[in-house]
Amino acid sequence: MSDFQGTAREMGGRVQQKVGEFAGDAKTQAEGLYNQAAGQAQQQVARLSDVIKDQPIASALVAVGIGYLLGRFTT
Repeated sequence: MSDFQGTAREMGGRVQQKVGEFAGDAKTQAEGLYNQAAGQAQQQVARLSDVIKDQPIASALVAVGIGYLLGRFTT
């Protein structure tokens, strides 16, 4: 998924939410909010993917550290 797809989904969600507000349709409004959140998540995943590609060693070390901490907390 690309940052562009996330941006497009977020913008579509904004339009959908406004249409729902204008029409008084709570379901359309809620779907618009969901699409906005999903679009923002797609954007963050794309950015994280770029960071991992640019700095693979640092990313691997962070992942190992997080895994270690989660392991310590769960035992």
